[in-house]
Amino acid sequence: MAERSQTAPEAGNDMGNDDAIGGNVSKYIVLPTGYCGQPKKGHLIFDACFESGNLGRVDHVSEFEYDLFIRPDTCNPRFRVWFNFTVENVKESQRVIFNIVNFSKTKSLYRDGMAPMVKSTSRPKWQRLPPKNVYYYRCPDHRKNYVMSFAFCFDREEDIYQFAYCYPYTYTRFQHYLDSLQKRNMDYFFREQLGQSVQQRQLDLLTITSPDNLREGAEQKVVFITGRVHPGETPSSFVCQGIIDFLVSQHPIARVLREYLVFKIAPMLNPDGVYLGNYRCSLMGFDLNRHWLDPSPWAHPTLHGVKQLIIQMYNDPKTSLEFYIDIHAHSTMMNGFMYGNIFEDEERFQRQAIFPKLLCQNAEDFSYSSTSFNRDAVKAGTGRRFLGGLLDHTSYCYTLEVSFYSYVISGTTAAVPYTEEAYMKLGRNVARTFLDYYRLNSMVEKVAIPMPRLRSKEMEVQRRKEKSPSYKHPLLRGPASNYPNSKGDKKNSVNHKDPSTPF
Repeated sequence: MAERSQTAPEAGNDMGNDDAIGGNVSKYIVLPTGYCGQPKKGHLIFDACFESGNLGRVDHVSEFEYDLFIRPDTCNPRFRVWFNFTVENVKESQRVIFNIVNFSKTKSLYRDGMAPMVKSTSRPKWQRLPPKNVYYYRCPDHRKNYVMSFAFCFDREEDIYQFAYCYPYTYTRFQHYLDSLQKRNMDYFFREQLGQSVQQRQLDLLTITSPDNLREGAEQKVVFITGRVHPGETPSSFVCQGIIDFLVSQHPIARVLREYLVFKIAPMLNPDGVYLGNYRCSLMGFDLNRHWLDPSPWAHPTLHGVKQLIIQMYNDPKTSLEFYIDIHAHSTMMNGFMYGNIFEDEERFQRQAIFPKLLCQNAEDFSYSSTSFNRDAVKAGTGRRFLGGLLDHTSYCYTLEVSFYSYVISGTTAAVPYTEEAYMKLGRNVARTFLDYYRLNSMVEKVAIPMPRLRSKEMEVQRRKEKSPSYKHPLLRGPASNYPNSKGDKKNSVNHKDPSTPF
Protein backbone atom coordinates (compact mmCIF):
# COMPACT_ATOMS: atom_id res chain seq x y z
CA MET A 1 0.00 0.00 0.00
CA ALA A 2 1.06 3.60 -0.53
CA GLU A 3 3.04 5.61 2.01
CA ARG A 4 0.70 7.47 4.35
CA SER A 5 0.50 11.25 4.44
CA GLN A 6 -1.63 13.69 6.38
CA THR A 7 -4.87 15.00 4.90
CA ALA A 8 -4.32 18.25 3.03
CA PRO A 9 -5.00 21.41 5.09
CA GLU A 10 -7.33 22.63 2.35
CA ALA A 11 -9.54 19.61 2.93
CA GLY A 12 -11.03 20.91 6.18
CA ASN A 13 -10.31 21.31 9.86
CA ASP A 14 -7.26 19.60 11.38
CA MET A 15 -8.65 16.67 13.35
CA GLY A 16 -5.39 15.90 15.15
CA ASN A 17 -4.19 12.45 16.05
CA ASP A 18 -6.20 9.31 16.68
CA ASP A 19 -6.59 10.00 20.40
CA ALA A 20 -8.03 13.48 19.84
CA ILE A 21 -11.04 12.46 17.72
CA GLY A 22 -14.06 14.10 19.32
CA GLY A 23 -16.79 14.35 16.72
CA ASN A 24 -18.05 13.12 13.38
CA VAL A 25 -16.79 14.41 10.04
CA SER A 26 -19.27 16.74 8.35
CA LYS A 27 -19.21 17.02 4.54
CA TYR A 28 -15.45 16.56 4.77
CA ILE A 29 -13.71 17.03 1.40
CA VAL A 30 -10.49 15.02 1.06
CA LEU A 31 -8.07 16.63 -1.38
CA PRO A 32 -4.69 15.30 -2.51
CA THR A 33 -1.66 16.76 -0.73
CA GLY A 34 -0.60 20.04 -2.32
CA TYR A 35 -3.77 20.38 -4.41
CA CYS A 36 -5.14 23.91 -4.88
CA GLY A 37 -8.41 24.86 -6.46
CA GLN A 38 -12.00 23.68 -6.46
CA PRO A 39 -12.77 20.04 -5.68
CA LYS A 40 -13.30 17.86 -8.74
CA LYS A 41 -15.29 14.69 -9.32
CA GLY A 42 -13.46 11.95 -7.54
CA HIS A 43 -12.38 14.13 -4.61
CA LEU A 44 -14.44 12.24 -2.09
CA ILE A 45 -16.70 13.93 0.44
CA PHE A 46 -17.27 12.03 3.69
CA ASP A 47 -20.11 12.68 6.11
CA ALA A 48 -21.27 11.11 9.38
CA CYS A 49 -23.25 14.01 10.88
CA PHE A 50 -26.57 12.21 10.83
CA GLU A 51 -28.48 9.98 13.22
CA SER A 52 -26.44 6.91 14.30
CA GLY A 53 -23.53 8.10 12.14
CA ASN A 54 -19.92 7.45 13.11
CA LEU A 55 -16.71 8.48 11.35
CA GLY A 56 -14.23 10.64 13.22
CA ARG A 57 -11.39 11.27 10.81
CA VAL A 58 -10.20 10.62 7.23
CA ASP A 59 -6.58 10.55 6.06
CA HIS A 60 -5.67 10.70 2.37
CA VAL A 61 -3.10 7.98 1.62
CA SER A 62 -3.17 8.08 -2.18
CA GLU A 63 -5.58 8.63 -5.03
CA PHE A 64 -6.88 5.14 -4.41
CA GLU A 65 -6.58 4.71 -0.64
CA TYR A 66 -7.98 6.32 2.52
CA ASP A 67 -7.46 5.65 6.23
CA LEU A 68 -10.68 6.00 8.22
CA PHE A 69 -10.88 6.44 11.99
CA ILE A 70 -13.92 5.45 14.05
CA ARG A 71 -15.08 8.12 16.49
CA PRO A 72 -14.94 6.65 20.02
CA ASP A 73 -18.11 6.41 22.09
CA THR A 74 -19.00 9.74 23.69
CA CYS A 75 -17.08 10.27 26.96
CA ASN A 76 -15.43 6.87 26.62
CA PRO A 77 -12.41 6.40 24.30
CA ARG A 78 -12.22 2.64 24.99
CA PHE A 79 -14.91 1.62 22.50
CA ARG A 80 -14.40 2.00 18.74
CA VAL A 81 -16.34 -0.58 16.71
CA TRP A 82 -19.47 0.89 15.11
CA PHE A 83 -19.10 2.93 11.91
CA ASN A 84 -21.75 4.46 9.65
CA PHE A 85 -20.91 7.13 7.06
CA THR A 86 -21.62 8.36 3.54
CA VAL A 87 -19.38 9.09 0.55
CA GLU A 88 -20.30 11.37 -2.34
CA ASN A 89 -18.78 13.32 -5.24
CA VAL A 90 -17.49 10.06 -6.67
CA LYS A 91 -16.31 9.44 -10.22
CA GLU A 92 -17.76 6.62 -12.30
CA SER A 93 -15.60 3.47 -12.12
CA GLN A 94 -13.51 5.02 -9.33
CA ARG A 95 -11.81 2.24 -7.38
CA VAL A 96 -10.75 2.81 -3.77
CA ILE A 97 -9.50 1.00 -0.70
CA PHE A 98 -10.89 2.11 2.66
CA ASN A 99 -8.93 1.12 5.78
CA ILE A 100 -10.77 1.23 9.11
CA VAL A 101 -7.64 1.59 11.23
CA ASN A 102 -8.54 2.03 14.92
CA PHE A 103 -10.83 -0.80 16.02
CA SER A 104 -10.77 -1.26 19.79
CA LYS A 105 -11.34 -5.02 19.48
CA THR A 106 -8.79 -7.45 18.13
CA LYS A 107 -11.08 -10.43 17.60
CA SER A 108 -13.68 -9.91 14.93
CA LEU A 109 -16.00 -11.78 12.61
CA TYR A 110 -14.16 -10.00 9.80
CA ARG A 111 -11.68 -12.88 10.17
CA ASP A 112 -14.49 -15.30 9.30
CA GLY A 113 -16.00 -13.71 6.21
CA MET A 114 -18.03 -10.83 7.60
CA ALA A 115 -18.18 -7.76 5.38
CA PRO A 116 -19.43 -4.16 5.79
CA MET A 117 -22.88 -3.13 4.58
CA VAL A 118 -23.46 -0.73 1.68
CA LYS A 119 -26.39 0.99 0.02
CA SER A 120 -26.80 4.03 -2.24
CA THR A 121 -29.49 6.49 -3.22
CA SER A 122 -30.49 4.48 -6.29
CA ARG A 123 -30.18 1.12 -4.45
CA PRO A 124 -31.64 1.76 -0.97
CA LYS A 125 -31.59 -1.88 0.16
CA TRP A 126 -28.62 -2.75 2.34
CA GLN A 127 -26.23 -5.34 0.90
CA ARG A 128 -23.08 -6.98 2.24
CA LEU A 129 -19.88 -6.39 0.30
CA PRO A 130 -18.32 -9.52 -1.22
CA PRO A 131 -16.10 -11.15 1.43
CA LYS A 132 -13.29 -11.48 -1.12
CA ASN A 133 -13.03 -7.66 -1.10
CA VAL A 134 -12.50 -7.48 2.68
CA TYR A 135 -9.22 -7.99 4.58
CA TYR A 136 -8.62 -8.05 8.34
CA TYR A 137 -5.04 -7.91 9.56
CA ARG A 138 -2.61 -6.47 12.12
CA CYS A 139 -1.04 -3.36 10.63
CA PRO A 140 2.46 -2.10 11.62
CA ASP A 141 1.62 1.39 10.30
CA HIS A 142 -1.07 1.82 12.99
CA ARG A 143 0.59 0.80 16.27
CA LYS A 144 0.05 -2.82 15.24
CA ASN A 145 -3.70 -2.32 15.59
CA TYR A 146 -6.04 -4.54 13.68
CA VAL A 147 -7.24 -2.96 10.45
CA MET A 148 -10.20 -3.87 8.27
CA SER A 149 -9.64 -2.90 4.64
CA PHE A 150 -12.23 -3.19 1.90
CA ALA A 151 -12.04 -2.48 -1.80
CA PHE A 152 -14.94 -0.77 -3.54
CA CYS A 153 -15.74 0.50 -7.03
CA PHE A 154 -18.15 3.45 -7.34
CA ASP A 155 -20.31 3.03 -10.42
CA ARG A 156 -22.80 5.92 -10.38
CA GLU A 157 -21.57 9.49 -10.11
CA GLU A 158 -24.83 10.99 -8.85
CA ASP A 159 -25.30 8.45 -6.05
CA ILE A 160 -24.46 8.98 -2.41
CA TYR A 161 -23.06 5.77 -0.94
CA GLN A 162 -23.50 4.73 2.67
CA PHE A 163 -21.34 2.19 4.52
CA ALA A 164 -22.04 0.67 7.95
CA TYR A 165 -20.74 -1.99 10.32
CA CYS A 166 -24.13 -3.75 10.31
CA TYR A 167 -27.73 -2.98 9.39
CA PRO A 168 -28.52 0.36 11.10
CA TYR A 169 -31.67 0.62 13.23
CA THR A 170 -32.11 4.20 14.43
CA TYR A 171 -34.09 5.73 17.27
CA THR A 172 -36.28 7.57 14.76
CA ARG A 173 -37.04 4.36 12.86
CA PHE A 174 -38.01 2.79 16.17
CA GLN A 175 -40.34 5.68 17.04
CA HIS A 176 -42.05 5.53 13.64
CA TYR A 177 -42.49 1.77 14.08
CA LEU A 178 -44.17 2.22 17.46
CA ASP A 179 -46.33 5.05 16.10
CA SER A 180 -47.56 2.77 13.31
CA LEU A 181 -48.46 0.04 15.81
CA GLN A 182 -50.29 2.53 18.02
CA LYS A 183 -52.39 3.75 15.09
CA ARG A 184 -53.79 0.24 14.63
CA ASN A 185 -55.74 0.65 17.89
CA MET A 186 -55.24 -2.95 19.00
CA ASP A 187 -56.88 -3.58 22.37
CA TYR A 188 -54.04 -5.89 23.38
CA PHE A 189 -51.17 -3.47 22.63
CA PHE A 190 -50.31 -0.72 25.09
CA ARG A 191 -47.50 1.81 24.82
CA GLU A 192 -46.38 4.02 27.67
CA GLN A 193 -43.42 6.26 28.42
CA LEU A 194 -41.59 4.75 31.38
CA GLY A 195 -39.07 7.57 31.55
CA GLN A 196 -36.62 9.66 29.55
CA SER A 197 -32.94 9.49 28.72
CA VAL A 198 -30.40 12.14 29.70
CA GLN A 199 -31.07 13.91 26.39
CA GLN A 200 -34.84 13.61 26.92
CA ARG A 201 -35.53 10.78 24.50
CA GLN A 202 -38.36 8.42 25.27
CA LEU A 203 -37.95 5.17 27.15
CA ASP A 204 -40.86 3.24 25.68
CA LEU A 205 -42.48 0.34 27.48
CA LEU A 206 -44.82 -1.95 25.54
CA THR A 207 -47.37 -4.27 27.11
CA ILE A 208 -48.81 -6.96 24.86
CA THR A 209 -51.54 -9.12 26.38
CA SER A 210 -55.28 -9.65 26.52
CA PRO A 211 -56.99 -6.70 28.27
CA ASP A 212 -58.50 -9.18 30.73
CA ASN A 213 -55.02 -9.84 32.12
CA LEU A 214 -54.65 -6.16 33.08
CA ARG A 215 -57.90 -5.78 35.01
CA GLU A 216 -57.55 -4.86 38.65
CA GLY A 217 -56.85 -7.93 40.75
CA ALA A 218 -55.94 -10.17 37.81
CA GLU A 219 -53.02 -12.51 38.28
CA GLN A 220 -50.24 -12.10 35.72
CA LYS A 221 -47.49 -14.30 34.33
CA VAL A 222 -44.97 -11.80 32.97
CA VAL A 223 -42.25 -12.14 30.35
CA PHE A 224 -39.98 -9.08 30.42
CA ILE A 225 -37.79 -8.37 27.37
CA THR A 226 -35.23 -5.59 26.86
CA GLY A 227 -32.99 -4.59 23.95
CA ARG A 228 -30.35 -2.11 22.70
CA VAL A 229 -28.68 -1.49 26.05
CA HIS A 230 -25.55 -1.54 23.84
CA PRO A 231 -26.48 0.88 21.05
CA GLY A 232 -24.21 -0.47 18.29
CA GLU A 233 -25.70 -3.96 18.60
CA THR A 234 -28.36 -3.22 15.99
CA PRO A 235 -29.44 -6.86 15.40
CA SER A 236 -31.03 -6.63 18.85
CA SER A 237 -33.67 -4.26 17.47
CA PHE A 238 -34.52 -6.50 14.52
CA VAL A 239 -34.94 -9.51 16.83
CA CYS A 240 -37.06 -7.42 19.17
CA GLN A 241 -39.23 -6.22 16.29
CA GLY A 242 -39.71 -9.82 15.22
CA ILE A 243 -40.98 -10.68 18.70
CA ILE A 244 -43.34 -7.70 18.74
CA ASP A 245 -44.66 -8.25 15.20
CA PHE A 246 -45.49 -11.85 16.01
CA LEU A 247 -47.13 -11.12 19.36
CA VAL A 248 -49.47 -8.46 17.91
CA SER A 249 -50.40 -10.63 14.91
CA GLN A 250 -53.55 -12.74 14.48
CA HIS A 251 -51.56 -15.95 14.34
CA PRO A 252 -53.30 -18.57 16.54
CA ILE A 253 -50.13 -19.03 18.61
CA ALA A 254 -49.90 -15.27 19.24
CA ARG A 255 -53.53 -15.16 20.32
CA VAL A 256 -52.99 -17.97 22.82
CA LEU A 257 -49.83 -16.33 24.19
CA ARG A 258 -51.69 -13.05 24.72
CA GLU A 259 -54.39 -14.88 26.67
CA TYR A 260 -51.92 -16.72 28.90
CA LEU A 261 -49.00 -14.28 29.35
CA VAL A 262 -48.26 -10.60 29.82
CA PHE A 263 -45.34 -9.43 27.67
CA LYS A 264 -43.52 -6.32 28.89
CA ILE A 265 -40.99 -5.08 26.34
CA ALA A 266 -38.53 -2.18 26.61
CA PRO A 267 -36.96 -2.41 23.14
CA MET A 268 -34.43 0.46 23.39
CA LEU A 269 -32.77 0.94 26.80
CA ASN A 270 -30.08 3.30 25.49
CA PRO A 271 -31.80 5.73 23.09
CA ASP A 272 -29.10 8.42 23.44
CA GLY A 273 -26.32 6.00 22.54
CA VAL A 274 -28.35 4.76 19.56
CA TYR A 275 -29.00 8.27 18.31
CA LEU A 276 -25.36 9.35 18.73
CA GLY A 277 -23.86 6.37 16.92
CA ASN A 278 -22.08 4.89 19.95
CA TYR A 279 -21.17 1.22 20.04
CA ARG A 280 -21.48 0.32 23.71
CA CYS A 281 -22.01 3.38 25.92
CA SER A 282 -24.58 5.99 26.84
CA LEU A 283 -24.21 9.74 26.28
CA MET A 284 -22.14 10.01 29.49
CA GLY A 285 -19.82 7.13 28.61
CA PHE A 286 -21.42 4.45 30.80
CA ASP A 287 -21.80 0.83 29.78
CA LEU A 288 -25.35 0.59 31.14
CA ASN A 289 -25.19 -3.19 31.27
CA ARG A 290 -22.68 -2.94 34.12
CA HIS A 291 -24.85 -0.70 36.34
CA TRP A 292 -27.88 -2.82 37.24
CA LEU A 293 -26.74 -3.15 40.87
CA ASP A 294 -27.19 0.56 41.61
CA PRO A 295 -28.35 2.63 38.63
CA SER A 296 -28.43 6.39 39.15
CA PRO A 297 -31.71 8.20 38.36
CA TRP A 298 -29.73 11.06 36.76
CA ALA A 299 -26.78 9.22 35.12
CA HIS A 300 -28.61 6.02 34.09
CA PRO A 301 -32.28 7.11 34.07
CA THR A 302 -33.55 4.52 31.58
CA LEU A 303 -31.95 1.66 33.49
CA HIS A 304 -33.21 3.07 36.78
CA GLY A 305 -36.78 3.25 35.43
CA VAL A 306 -36.78 -0.34 34.18
CA LYS A 307 -35.22 -1.69 37.37
CA GLN A 308 -37.81 0.13 39.53
CA LEU A 309 -40.63 -1.34 37.48
CA ILE A 310 -39.23 -4.86 37.70
CA ILE A 311 -38.82 -4.57 41.48
CA GLN A 312 -42.38 -3.25 41.78
CA MET A 313 -43.66 -6.22 39.79
CA TYR A 314 -41.54 -8.61 41.85
CA ASN A 315 -43.10 -7.25 45.07
CA ASP A 316 -46.66 -7.55 43.70
CA PRO A 317 -48.19 -10.82 44.98
CA LYS A 318 -50.47 -10.95 41.93
CA THR A 319 -47.53 -10.85 39.51
CA SER A 320 -45.24 -13.76 38.66
CA LEU A 321 -42.20 -12.46 36.77
CA GLU A 322 -41.25 -15.67 34.99
CA PHE A 323 -38.74 -14.62 32.32
CA TYR A 324 -36.27 -11.83 31.76
CA ILE A 325 -34.52 -11.81 28.37
CA ASP A 326 -32.01 -9.11 27.38
CA ILE A 327 -31.22 -9.10 23.64
CA HIS A 328 -27.68 -8.38 22.38
CA ALA A 329 -25.47 -8.95 19.32
CA HIS A 330 -22.09 -10.70 19.32
CA SER A 331 -19.04 -9.56 17.34
CA THR A 332 -16.99 -12.77 17.40
CA MET A 333 -19.41 -15.73 17.38
CA MET A 334 -21.83 -17.22 14.88
CA ASN A 335 -25.53 -18.10 15.41
CA GLY A 336 -27.94 -17.11 18.09
CA PHE A 337 -27.26 -18.43 21.58
CA MET A 338 -27.91 -17.62 25.23
CA TYR A 339 -26.09 -16.92 28.45
CA GLY A 340 -27.74 -18.10 31.65
CA ASN A 341 -26.89 -18.19 35.34
CA ILE A 342 -25.44 -20.83 37.66
CA PHE A 343 -27.40 -21.80 40.79
CA GLU A 344 -26.57 -23.96 43.77
CA ASP A 345 -29.98 -25.61 43.35
CA GLU A 346 -29.31 -28.28 40.71
CA GLU A 347 -33.00 -28.65 39.83
CA ARG A 348 -33.33 -24.91 39.15
CA PHE A 349 -30.18 -25.02 37.05
CA GLN A 350 -31.61 -27.87 34.95
CA ARG A 351 -34.97 -26.13 34.52
CA GLN A 352 -33.14 -23.04 33.27
CA ALA A 353 -31.82 -25.05 30.32
CA ILE A 354 -35.31 -25.98 29.09
CA PHE A 355 -36.13 -22.74 27.23
CA PRO A 356 -32.89 -22.56 25.17
CA LYS A 357 -33.25 -26.26 24.33
CA LEU A 358 -36.78 -25.65 23.05
CA LEU A 359 -35.65 -22.57 21.12
CA CYS A 360 -32.92 -24.66 19.49
CA GLN A 361 -35.64 -27.00 18.17
CA ASN A 362 -37.66 -24.09 16.76
CA ALA A 363 -34.91 -21.93 15.24
CA GLU A 364 -32.36 -23.32 12.80
CA ASP A 365 -30.00 -20.44 13.57
CA PHE A 366 -30.03 -20.93 17.35
CA SER A 367 -27.22 -22.99 18.84
CA TYR A 368 -27.66 -24.73 22.17
CA SER A 369 -24.05 -25.95 22.03
CA SER A 370 -22.92 -22.29 22.09
CA THR A 371 -25.25 -21.51 25.00
CA SER A 372 -23.44 -21.28 28.34
CA PHE A 373 -24.21 -20.69 32.01
CA ASN A 374 -21.80 -18.72 34.17
CA ARG A 375 -21.34 -16.37 37.11
CA ASP A 376 -18.28 -14.53 35.89
CA ALA A 377 -17.46 -11.68 38.30
CA VAL A 378 -17.04 -9.18 35.45
CA LYS A 379 -20.70 -9.74 34.49
CA ALA A 380 -22.07 -9.07 38.00
CA GLY A 381 -23.60 -5.74 36.94
CA THR A 382 -25.51 -7.11 33.95
CA GLY A 383 -29.29 -7.44 33.86
CA ARG A 384 -29.10 -11.21 33.61
CA ARG A 385 -26.82 -11.59 36.65
CA PHE A 386 -28.49 -8.99 38.86
CA LEU A 387 -32.06 -10.16 38.23
CA GLY A 388 -30.99 -13.81 38.39
CA GLY A 389 -29.88 -13.11 41.96
CA LEU A 390 -32.90 -11.00 42.86
CA LEU A 391 -35.81 -13.04 41.54
CA ASP A 392 -36.99 -16.29 43.07
CA HIS A 393 -36.62 -19.88 41.84
CA THR A 394 -39.59 -19.61 39.44
CA SER A 395 -37.88 -16.92 37.35
CA TYR A 396 -35.30 -17.39 34.58
CA CYS A 397 -33.00 -14.69 33.29
CA TYR A 398 -31.08 -14.87 30.02
CA THR A 399 -28.95 -12.82 27.68
CA LEU A 400 -29.95 -13.66 24.11
CA GLU A 401 -27.02 -13.11 21.76
CA VAL A 402 -27.17 -13.11 17.97
CA SER A 403 -24.23 -12.87 15.59
CA PHE A 404 -23.48 -9.65 13.73
CA TYR A 405 -22.63 -11.83 10.77
CA SER A 406 -24.07 -15.29 10.19
CA TYR A 407 -25.33 -18.64 11.37
CA VAL A 408 -24.42 -22.19 10.48
CA ILE A 409 -27.28 -24.64 9.98
CA SER A 410 -26.87 -27.90 11.87
CA GLY A 411 -25.24 -30.59 9.72
CA THR A 412 -23.56 -28.08 7.41
CA THR A 413 -20.41 -25.98 7.49
CA ALA A 414 -21.43 -23.07 5.28
CA ALA A 415 -22.06 -19.72 7.01
CA VAL A 416 -25.42 -18.15 6.08
CA PRO A 417 -25.21 -14.34 6.46
CA TYR A 418 -28.00 -12.81 8.51
CA THR A 419 -30.46 -10.47 6.83
CA GLU A 420 -32.88 -8.08 8.51
CA GLU A 421 -35.63 -10.64 7.87
CA ALA A 422 -33.55 -13.49 9.36
CA TYR A 423 -33.01 -11.49 12.55
CA MET A 424 -36.75 -10.83 12.79
CA LYS A 425 -37.46 -14.51 12.15
CA LEU A 426 -35.34 -15.39 15.17
CA GLY A 427 -37.52 -12.99 17.17
CA ARG A 428 -40.67 -14.73 15.95
CA ASN A 429 -39.20 -18.09 16.95
CA VAL A 430 -38.36 -16.78 20.42
CA ALA A 431 -42.01 -15.79 20.85
CA ARG A 432 -43.28 -19.15 19.53
CA THR A 433 -41.09 -21.03 22.00
CA PHE A 434 -43.16 -19.81 24.94
CA LEU A 435 -46.02 -21.92 23.57
CA ASP A 436 -43.87 -25.04 23.88
CA TYR A 437 -42.50 -24.04 27.26
CA TYR A 438 -45.96 -23.63 28.77
CA ARG A 439 -47.38 -26.60 26.83
CA LEU A 440 -50.20 -24.56 25.31
CA ASN A 441 -50.41 -26.42 21.99
CA SER A 442 -53.88 -27.79 22.72
CA MET A 443 -55.17 -24.24 23.18
CA VAL A 444 -53.95 -23.29 19.69
CA GLU A 445 -56.22 -25.91 18.15
CA LYS A 446 -59.23 -24.39 19.90
CA VAL A 447 -58.30 -20.87 18.80
CA ALA A 448 -57.81 -22.01 15.21
CA ILE A 449 -61.35 -23.51 15.01
CA PRO A 450 -63.57 -21.00 13.15
CA MET A 451 -66.48 -19.58 15.14
CA PRO A 452 -69.92 -20.99 14.16
CA ARG A 453 -72.25 -18.67 12.33
CA LEU A 454 -74.67 -16.91 14.68
CA ARG A 455 -78.43 -16.95 14.15
CA SER A 456 -80.13 -13.56 13.86
CA LYS A 457 -81.11 -13.32 17.55
CA GLU A 458 -77.61 -14.28 18.67
CA MET A 459 -76.14 -11.79 16.21
CA GLU A 460 -78.18 -9.00 17.78
CA VAL A 461 -76.93 -9.92 21.25
CA GLN A 462 -73.38 -10.03 19.92
CA ARG A 463 -73.82 -6.66 18.24
CA ARG A 464 -74.96 -5.08 21.51
CA LYS A 465 -71.95 -6.53 23.30
CA GLU A 466 -69.62 -5.08 20.68
CA LYS A 467 -71.21 -1.64 21.03
CA SER A 468 -70.69 -1.60 24.80
CA PRO A 469 -67.75 0.52 26.03
CA SER A 470 -64.50 -1.35 25.62
CA TYR A 471 -61.76 -1.40 28.24
CA LYS A 472 -59.53 1.20 26.66
CA HIS A 473 -56.96 1.95 29.36
CA PRO A 474 -56.49 -1.02 31.67
CA LEU A 475 -53.01 0.16 32.55
CA LEU A 476 -54.54 3.09 34.40
CA ARG A 477 -56.33 0.70 36.76
CA GLY A 478 -53.83 -2.13 37.07
CA PRO A 479 -50.64 -2.46 39.08
CA ALA A 480 -48.70 -0.12 36.79
CA SER A 481 -51.01 2.83 37.56
CA ASN A 482 -48.52 4.18 40.12
CA TYR A 483 -46.14 4.98 37.29
CA PRO A 484 -46.33 8.45 35.79
CA ASN A 485 -46.83 8.92 32.07
CA SER A 486 -48.90 5.79 31.59
CA LYS A 487 -50.71 5.05 28.35
CA GLY A 488 -53.57 7.33 29.36
CA ASP A 489 -51.30 10.36 29.02
CA LYS A 490 -51.72 11.14 25.35
CA LYS A 491 -48.89 13.66 25.45
CA ASN A 492 -46.55 10.72 25.15
CA SER A 493 -47.52 9.99 21.56
CA VAL A 494 -44.83 12.18 20.03
CA ASN A 495 -44.37 12.16 16.29
CA HIS A 496 -40.60 12.43 15.89
CA LYS A 497 -39.38 13.90 12.66
CA ASP A 498 -35.61 13.54 13.12
CA PRO A 499 -33.94 12.43 9.90
CA SER A 500 -33.08 8.76 10.24
CA THR A 501 -31.06 8.60 7.05
CA PRO A 502 -28.60 11.10 5.62
CA PHE A 503 -30.19 11.30 2.19
